[in-house]
Amino acid sequence: MPDPVSGPEARQPSYDAGRAPYDPMPHGPPEVGVGPWPGGPEAWPSGEQYDAELLAGGDRRNVVDRYRYWRLEAIVADLDTRRHGFHVAIENWQHDFNIGTIVRSANAFLAAEVHIVGNRRWNRRGAMVTDRYQHVRHHASVPELASYLHGLTTPVALLGIDNLPGSAQLETMAVPHDVCFLFGQEGPGLSAQARGACDGTFSIAQFGSTRSINASAAAAIAMHGWIRQHADLGAPDGSVWRG
Repeated sequence: MPDPVSGPEARQPSYDAGRAPYDPMPHGPPEVGVGPWPGGPEAWPSGEQYDAELLAGGDRRNVVDRYRYWRLEAIVADLDTRRHGFHVAIENWQHDFNIGTIVRSANAFLAAEVHIVGNRRWNRRGAMVTDRYQHVRHHASVPELASYLHGLTTPVALLGIDNLPGSAQLETMAVPHDVCFLFGQEGPGLSAQARGACDGTFSIAQFGSTRSINASAAAAIAMHGWIRQHADLGAPDGSVWRG
């Protein structure tokens, strides 16, 4: 595979050029990703993972270099071989805009599954299409979610984030390997139903005046807490986990 940052096909236009319509970023190079595979069809790599349209037209998706020119299904299949032991669940009673951002973080940290509880439709804008690479399940209620998790071949504990007294501290607790982090809506937090269905709750240490931090920020902190305790970080240069 060619170096995506070298060669004439990868040279970026000047920064004052018009931005590509598929690029949501307001700053930086006008183009993202890589162009068509150089040399034409006769030079294309072989393998079922490759997508002919991407090889011919370029791959402008927000994916790591490892997956350039790969079919979506091939990427998901490869991710499935190394997904982590944690799940993420979000209550969706108010179509919270944070849900999409949480899904994006779940993809970055390679969650086993993402669970939407409540309304089936959710705000996908913040996901930046990363939900295509995740297994996303819907549950009508938190008890239904808990039943699903507890019934898996390897049962998964359901832990909710709740900064009320009695919650364990994320910074000092032993995060279970097989766990689902449950987050409530921005503002009201976990519903009463969720608190009753959880196997336990945890809080994130805060030192300022605000009562709570943003739900998507809390989710990212919780997922990274799992990564710090359980993930295989591989070689010192990060060659395994960076893709």
